[in-house]
Amino acid sequence: MPEPLRCTGSIKTRDLRFSRAMIFAIGEINNSTELLPGIKLGYQIYDSCASVTVAVHVAFQLLNCLDPVFYTGDNCSQSGMVKAVVGETGSSPSISMSRIIGPFNIPQVSHLATCACLSDKQQYPNFFRTVPSDQFQAEALAKLVKHFGWTWIGAVRSDSDYGNNGMASFLDAAHREGICVEYSESFYRTHPRSRIQRVADVIRRSTAMVVVAFAAFGEVRLLLEELSLEPSPPRQWIGSEAWVTDTELLRFSFCAGAIGFGIQKSVIPGLRDFLLDLSPSKVAASPVLTEFWEDAFNCRLGKSAATDERVCDGTEDIKMLQSPYTDTSQLRITNMVYKAVYAIAHAIHKAVCQETNSTTQCDKFTRIESKEVLTQLKKVNFSRNGYDVSFDANGDPVARYELVNWQKSESGSITLVTVGQYDASLPVGQKFRINRNLTWVDGGTQVPVSVCTDSCPPGTRKVLQKGKPICCYDCLLCPEGEISNATDSPDCFPCPKEFWPNAERDTCLPKPVEFLSYNEVLGIILATFSVGGACLAIITAAVFYRHRTSPIVRANNSELSFLLLFSLTLCFLCSLTFIGAPSEWSCMLRHTAFGITFVLCMSCVLGKTIVVLMAFKATLPGSNVMKWFGPPQQRMTVVSFTFIQVLICTIWLVLSPPFPMKNLTIYKKRIILECALGSAIGFWAVLGYIGLLAVFCFVLAVLARKLPDNFNEAKLITFSMLIFCAVWITFIPAYLSSPGKFTVAVEIFAILASSFGLILCIFAPKCFIILFKPEKNTKKHLMNKNKS
Repeated sequence: MPEPLRCTGSIKTRDLRFSRAMIFAIGEINNSTELLPGIKLGYQIYDSCASVTVAVHVAFQLLNCLDPVFYTGDNCSQSGMVKAVVGETGSSPSISMSRIIGPFNIPQVSHLATCACLSDKQQYPNFFRTVPSDQFQAEALAKLVKHFGWTWIGAVRSDSDYGNNGMASFLDAAHREGICVEYSESFYRTHPRSRIQRVADVIRRSTAMVVVAFAAFGEVRLLLEELSLEPSPPRQWIGSEAWVTDTELLRFSFCAGAIGFGIQKSVIPGLRDFLLDLSPSKVAASPVLTEFWEDAFNCRLGKSAATDERVCDGTEDIKMLQSPYTDTSQLRITNMVYKAVYAIAHAIHKAVCQETNSTTQCDKFTRIESKEVLTQLKKVNFSRNGYDVSFDANGDPVARYELVNWQKSESGSITLVTVGQYDASLPVGQKFRINRNLTWVDGGTQVPVSVCTDSCPPGTRKVLQKGKPICCYDCLLCPEGEISNATDSPDCFPCPKEFWPNAERDTCLPKPVEFLSYNEVLGIILATFSVGGACLAIITAAVFYRHRTSPIVRANNSELSFLLLFSLTLCFLCSLTFIGAPSEWSCMLRHTAFGITFVLCMSCVLGKTIVVLMAFKATLPGSNVMKWFGPPQQRMTVVSFTFIQVLICTIWLVLSPPFPMKNLTIYKKRIILECALGSAIGFWAVLGYIGLLAVFCFVLAVLARKLPDNFNEAKLITFSMLIFCAVWITFIPAYLSSPGKFTVAVEIFAILASSFGLILCIFAPKCFIILFKPEKNTKKHLMNKNKS
């Protein structure tokens, strides 16, 4: 035969208070003339020692009627018939008991078995409880952790149905809230000490500041005792209702600041007087009370077997005793026992009593079955001492909790302070509220930080660390061109096309718009040369006009010279249209003005070259060439060549004109405001036509360069065309490869360089002779008739 089951260890005075509260409630009911008049309830209290094995043994005793279960007083007609069971305290013993007594339809009402699994009516149809299910507590704890910004926590639990199921519900809720768990350890009070030491070492070595303990009182006490042996880093404890409101644990000062949800604190009138009403005869009649009395006062009732043991002499005053048994300032679970007894009494009332003329009549001879009590328990709905009692379809009450905080008093002791509430019956967003200040670990007033990685500031994004939970990440700077404007942003997003991030990469700023302007050095220099070139052309024209009757002016076709100087003036000035912010009119004007003025210029140079050739042909005997290329023909040649360019430009402007555009591709950080060509064919047609005229003019000038004359203009035209062609041949690759506003600068430079080349090569030598060598400005010298 196995050894008889015996309880080990000292009596737990809080549980003794629970059993005495049940006796108090039964006494109130038996003395009531309203609830069950004429009916007396009996009871038998068993100590399960928080053991599943002992609880199962007790359950079989109830079923087999091996012990008298009901109080057998006078006129008791139904002794020994079990109608209901109050208990058990733990979830695992409650599960075992429910499986045994459930098939017999005996209702079981627990005051502290909170495992969510017990809400399954398929498995536990006879189970009720006056304490809320852990499902509600787990969700409340997860919201509490999230509320204070803790995303990196540790978790410990009882290796029991209560701890395992409660922690599973909590971890599931925590995962939905984005909370990560560094470790999750389980242990039980019967495990070897090495197991508890290992859990304590995990807590000491962890980086998580917050520890959530979903455990029963016995396991938490053993763990805290182990942690107290070797100081550990400060930890913020979050507790479940099974231990966080137990005043016996307040002696662990390093847990100051702990918070958790507890059953609502209550008041039971008359209970304290009942608890303190322990006469020596009552104590001696009960082995449990005897053990409590001897442990509380450190004496022996009756004669002592040992000479060194003090005998209780009757001077012991329980009213002066500081013990969880006598402490009624935190009646929480005690009220759950009280309500459980009253719930059973109300179920019996519904089964055997009737209300008539404001009086209650109960038939004490009616034989009621436990199944009927079970049925009526589902319907009970009453209020006792201001607290509502009812059960939902799962046998659970409405979940209401108080948020309690372990705060140090001025004397240095730790007290339980209610700092908030949680009511699952309220709408979402109103269930959880805090109504006073909390103190934290080590008595601090600042909320402790418990994160795996500090929050990523704006301008960065989160990148998960390989092999670690989602709360552990690195903060990487946003890539170029992208920003993040929120803390802990998982991604960066690109700025709009016309914006660029600031240095911190948390804001998109408008890109600076860039174009060749009159306010910058390059623009000023080019504008100066442009105006200077135009002034030079005007001065040259003035000199020629002043000396228009001189041989050198008349010999070089003064009409074409003045027209050429006019076109050069326009060439210089048209470069100014390339400077400044592009607009629709400036984009169309700059290219067409440039194309037409340069063709006008080339036409004049070409006319002068043809005149030179014709002039020397006319000196040959019998030649009348000049009559075919006189002034009218020269004008017609200039007009015809220019008209072709005008026609090309008109077609370009009509079909696909240039237009202003924002170039976002050349530079990432700024916008280039430029003129788009509209039609590249139109642009290159204009440029190509100018080049064709320049080449044609160059060829004719080369042919005429060796004609006899002291001042042969063909040589000057040849040099000017060499410069012109060289400038525009180098312009093409430079234009195509220059970025942004430098494209415009290259085009202006080509216009100015070729214009200066023409005016200097063609007109500078003539102006030099006119102004500084007047002796050479004679017809004889021009005709080379003077001797060397």
